This record gives sequence, C-alpha cells and structure tokens, in this order.
Amino acid sequence: MSISKEQFRQMLKEKGLKVTNQRLLVLEVLAENRDRHMTAEDIYEMVKEDYPEIGLATIYRTVQLLLEMQLVDRISLDDGCVRYEIGEPGAGLGKHHHHHLICKTCGKILPFHDDLLDELEHRIEEETGFHVLDHELKFYGQCRECQKRQNSTDQHVEV
Repeated sequence: MSISKEQFRQMLKEKGLKVTNQRLLVLEVLAENRDRHMTAEDIYEMVKEDYPEIGLATIYRTVQLLLEMQLVDRISLDDGCVRYEIGEPGAGLGKHHHHHLICKTCGKILPFHDDLLDELEHRIEEETGFHVLDHELKFYGQCRECQKRQNSTDQHVEV
C-alpha cells in the first residue's frame, strides 16, 4: 500500500471527517487494490473479512462520503457497474488521474497513466474560453494475452 494508515487519518481529518474504522478500511482496500476498479460489493467482501459486522449499506454510505470529499473517484466502464478507485494523494477537484484500457475479449481493465491531452485542453481553453476541469478517456481493444491466444488459435486453424 502506498499510503499509510496514518496518512489516511490525516486526510480524513483535513477534510473535516471523523476517523472511523469503516472509513479507514474502505480507503485501505481501495489503496491495496488500486488497479482493480472495485464495486461497492467488491469493497464490502474485502472489508467484512476484517470487520464482519459491517453492512453493505455502510460501505455505500462510506464510499459516497469519500467520493464527496474527493478521496475516491467514481468510474463507469460501460459494464453496468459503478466502480471506485482511490484518488491520488494531493489531487483535488479537476485533477486528472488516469485513463482506462478495456479488453473487449476478456474484460480486463488496465490503467494508462500518461496523460497526452493536456495540450488539447489548453488549446480548447485558448480557442473557446472553456476551461476543462477533468476528462475521462476509455480505449477499447484487445489485451496482449487475448491477442496471443487469438494468434495461437488462428495459426492452428490455418494449418
């Protein structure tokens, strides 16, 4: 985990939130599973291992509160599920985090951290006066593993 429990406590205090076990556990689960893009149900399954008395409604309330306080981000990956990921430390409103690469074959979701749209955002503002606060970009395609499987299958078929 890249952020310590003490840093989480400090983040919550800075946002004026009470430090609770539930909030800390949700933040820890998201930090430990940074590239998994978890649903509230996924978070619940992991949190209840350490905190069995917690309810799913508490997870939803906690995630919503952390979202409002900009400690987590909500993402939609067009699969009908709302997913959450922990924000980058020090990133506030309007701070871009990363893009997503979505495999249409196996459904794997890979983060892509290089943001190549900064120049475009600047140009949009210069030309239109519109100030871009954030953007979301999803690339759909096929991951390396699925391409290898497909190429392997295609080679066997051609013989």
